[in-house]
Amino acid sequence: MLFGTLFALAAGLMWGLVFVGPLLLADYPAVMLSFGRYLAFGLIALPLAWLDWAAVRQLTRADWIEALKLTLVGNIVYYLFLSAAIQRAGGPLPTMIIGTLPVIIAIISNLRDGQRDGRLPWLKLAPSLLLIAAGIALVNQHELALLRADPNADLSRYGMGALLALGAVVCWTWYPIRNADWLRAHQDRSPRTWATAQGLVTLPVALLGFGLTWAYFEATQAPWVMPFGPRPEAFVGLMLTIGLCASWLGTMCWNEASQRLPTALVGQLIVFETLAALSYAYALRGQWPDATTAGGVALLVGGVLWALRVKPEGVQKATAAPVTH
Repeated sequence: MLFGTLFALAAGLMWGLVFVGPLLLADYPAVMLSFGRYLAFGLIALPLAWLDWAAVRQLTRADWIEALKLTLVGNIVYYLFLSAAIQRAGGPLPTMIIGTLPVIIAIISNLRDGQRDGRLPWLKLAPSLLLIAAGIALVNQHELALLRADPNADLSRYGMGALLALGAVVCWTWYPIRNADWLRAHQDRSPRTWATAQGLVTLPVALLGFGLTWAYFEATQAPWVMPFGPRPEAFVGLMLTIGLCASWLGTMCWNEASQRLPTALVGQLIVFETLAALSYAYALRGQWPDATTAGGVALLVGGVLWALRVKPEGVQKATAAPVTH
């Protein structure tokens, strides 16, 4: 429990960085950020796969297909939605919409995986879910109040950002549950190797997407400098940082947590990503959160601490069920 929680915390701190990229590179389109990040992830995975080749070569064809599905939905499509959402609605609102993931995943996992992981009693789980939901509502209320007070605010653009963030929520509700299925069904496999495998299958997809984006810009005579845009040093440096820290290291830490903890519990610990992203967003703004936001954050933390006290009931000791394709 302790090591699983610490790995989830480390993953959250790493993943919080992905909310910074679209703000620091606000002049870059979302497709560049998504394909750039995962191109960096794939390139970083190549030497890591060579160092871990003995374990990588043990993966079967079915494993590689599963890794491809996970990387398409949970990496590329998710970050495409998220980047576009942040650029349209700013950092905090998409962050808090993504922050609903702990509640959504916990409920779905508790209904779906109780037989495998042990069921978290609803009465004991409810206070944690309510605290997290209340924290998310408080922060969203503050951001919406700021928006209404801004005479230059573009409500349609803000609304589109919210819809795109909801698309990201759908992708990342599916990803951790499916990823945990594989990890729990393959307890003998290294979470590090599985993170590297996802990076390897990401590389050709990201290369294709980057190439198609380049071709589209050329065909439409878009005023865009390819391959790295108007600020190549900032773009390449940030993509490599996010590719290493968030994509590979964050995924590895999350895999470690997913192999140690019930999916319903580890799903709630995604709140660490929300807390990290909020901290980074306010640091970029150069201001402290107001009382309402601080209260929302306190409720989020309280919800996580409560969740860690809940023990699963009826855990089966038998081998985990295989992944359903």
